[in-house]
Amino acid sequence: MSELVPGGNTPLPDGVLTLRVPGPFDVSALITDDSGKVRGDGDFVFYNQPAAPGARLDGDRLTVDPVRLRPGAARVTLVVSPADPATPLGRLPSPTLQVTGSDGRALARFTPPRPQRETVLLLAELYRRGTAWKLRALGQGYADGLAGVARDFGVEVTEDTTPSGATASAAPGGGPLTGRGTGPGAGRGAAPGTGQSSAPGAGTGAGPGAPGAGQTSATRAGRVTAPRTGGTSASAAGRLVPARGGQVRGEQVWGGPVGTPDGGPDTDGFLGPVNSARAAAGSPPVRLDARLTAAARDHAGAMAARGLLSSESPQGTSVYQRVIAAGYPYLTIGEHLVSGPRTPHEFVEYCLSSEQSRRTLCDPAFDQTGLACVPDARSGDLYWTALWARPFSPAGLERTAREVIALTNTERASAGLPPLSADATLTTAAQAHSADMVARDFYAHESPDGSRPWDRAAAAGCTRRSIGENIACGQRSPAEVVRGWMDSPGHRANILKRDFTHIGIGLAGGSRAGTYWTQLFGG
Repeated sequence: MSELVPGGNTPLPDGVLTLRVPGPFDVSALITDDSGKVRGDGDFVFYNQPAAPGARLDGDRLTVDPVRLRPGAARVTLVVSPADPATPLGRLPSPTLQVTGSDGRALARFTPPRPQRETVLLLAELYRRGTAWKLRALGQGYADGLAGVARDFGVEVTEDTTPSGATASAAPGGGPLTGRGTGPGAGRGAAPGTGQSSAPGAGTGAGPGAPGAGQTSATRAGRVTAPRTGGTSASAAGRLVPARGGQVRGEQVWGGPVGTPDGGPDTDGFLGPVNSARAAAGSPPVRLDARLTAAARDHAGAMAARGLLSSESPQGTSVYQRVIAAGYPYLTIGEHLVSGPRTPHEFVEYCLSSEQSRRTLCDPAFDQTGLACVPDARSGDLYWTALWARPFSPAGLERTAREVIALTNTERASAGLPPLSADATLTTAAQAHSADMVARDFYAHESPDGSRPWDRAAAAGCTRRSIGENIACGQRSPAEVVRGWMDSPGHRANILKRDFTHIGIGLAGGSRAGTYWTQLFGG
């Protein structure tokens, strides 16, 4: 069974699938084509309309038979909301999705980060890739209930009232500042990936680091990634309100100062309030980078073309991959993907309207940024992408690795264990595995060629008898990744294993989930 995290995906077998979300939740589903829009009200499956071709809702269970879905159906998005509309999701346990196959075998499970002020979550989606179907974990939230979700997916909503629990921030010039977003990073906030180790001398005739009877492999606890829908992802929730009263031209909405005359971002309207907020938080200012702006423009344009917020295109290109393609190798990265605000100033105000989103904007690790907004030609809605990053450098890589080791040794000291020493061969193997996961777009201890942690350590020249590995992706700082590992029993066991004496750290950015981390132990 796969333990998924925001942005994680897994292939699905043929046959009928059962998706269950136990607990005090209402379950519903939206059936869409590649555009992300429904064809009619019949594509919205909920308690008052519990069936559609290929999909049926029975209490907390949704059964889906992909081959019987209506012609053109390419996605089934699972939505959860509180069974009691007066109870915010933040007061309930985080919903857990359980997916089983036609033979009753458990296929996947996903528990998103606990919602805050969101009133509804896009929990996961089934999507077609070629002739096969896959499951992707989402965790994207809305503050305006099913009405907001339905509107975004093209369902006609006749009654437009603000549901209990929806919030809005005051916009400059009066009126509510409203918007919606995938939050401060697709894939951020989930637990790290599987911890795995080989026991000393395990198995009959096992060589150094070889797997055997004493090998321990913790159940995968997931990864911190967004999103991607993607990262990945927790959502800075809000209402989508289209820009009004102006003619849409290029990347500007006349009647509101969205950009400079050449279509670039309004540096006064964007950098001014951004750096003011960062200064108040004690963080250094950021400066615009042309490569980040180009990647942001590409991603905002892709979202506007679909009329859908997402950290990934239908072809599977993530916002992080766009950054690398623009020629910007990064050490750490974050993003805001939002629609609704009409000006850069309103966009910044929206990003400051929730704690998690504010943390990304004010993160001291970032020193460069890029901003773009592109209108949906059909509706006029503005789709915004802001990227926050620190560029890669060898010195930055070494500094980050040292911080991970220092934090790891702090945890060992708290448990009364001796510190781990940096090891060049383990570092080489760890860095190679992180780079390989990015280059070949996978996330696992076992590489596509079949090599495992002890194989990679030996290939790098390591002769240590016991080898262990922790991996993670999507975390943006050493503190975040070590904290995630310590919150997972399997990874914690590797960090606190007395037999380990040495360590190597690797990290690389640029694939679908952001930064991929590897922690390799030897003893």
